[in-house]
Amino acid sequence: MKMKKIPMRMCIGCQEMKPKKELIRIVKNKENEISIDFMGKKPGRGAYVCKITDCFEKARRAKRLERAFETSIDDEIYEALKRELEEDND
Repeated sequence: MKMKKIPMRMCIGCQEMKPKKELIRIVKNKENEISIDFMGKKPGRGAYVCKITDCFEKARRAKRLERAFETSIDDEIYEALKRELEEDND
């Protein structure tokens, strides 16, 4: 029986390669709006982070989202992303 290939992505927080299904995708669309893509289907540039709040905080402190999306990100967006991550973990 043939094994199905599992897509791997790197978490921008801990820098570890993990299966795509274990990560949350943060996406920037053509209008430069940044949002969380829980389904992994939204169009745009994506960056992945673990479902752990610590990984998100590491990425925030090191400004890894800014580098990934080549744009500055408001604190309000970070706070909204953090709230959504915390709600998803409940």
